[in-house]
Amino acid sequence: MKTSTAFALLAIIPVAILGIALASSHGDAAGPQGSSPAQAAQYLPTISDMMIATIQPRHVRLWQAEQNRNWEFAAYELGNLRGAFKRLGEAHPAEHDISFHEMIATVTDQPFKALDTAINSKDEIGFSKAYADLTEGCNSCYQALNRGIVAIRVPSSTSISDQDFTPATP
Repeated sequence: MKTSTAFALLAIIPVAILGIALASSHGDAAGPQGSSPAQAAQYLPTISDMMIATIQPRHVRLWQAEQNRNWEFAAYELGNLRGAFKRLGEAHPAEHDISFHEMIATVTDQPFKALDTAINSKDEIGFSKAYADLTEGCNSCYQALNRGIVAIRVPSSTSISDQDFTPATP
């Protein structure tokens, strides 16, 4: 009996030490202010982060879907793009004293409606025009926010990127 009790104690001691070490290291990781997990979860991606991580990939995927005449996927990706723009406007309601949510709506509402119509009717020409209008709307936002160095384009068949990296002409 004494051997099993001693064995149990020897097994419990490392577990207790590990628990104490983990608890104290969690406090150190929180920093001098002792941030709570709720505070750490308040990270808000920048507009640029959200554009690069959510908007631009969906913009490209929408175009790729139409290029492959995959109208069902185009409709799906248009819904994703709408949702991403909505979340962007909710996360950043204003930028440079401009209602960012309203700016987004102004440049996306009409092209989104036209894209819906083109996708539903499988209209390649209508899609191309609406997609170009949406792309131009994106560029008008960058201009209005003094970010004209960013230029979005309709992707070409030779590139999977929708960003135009050529310098703007003065």
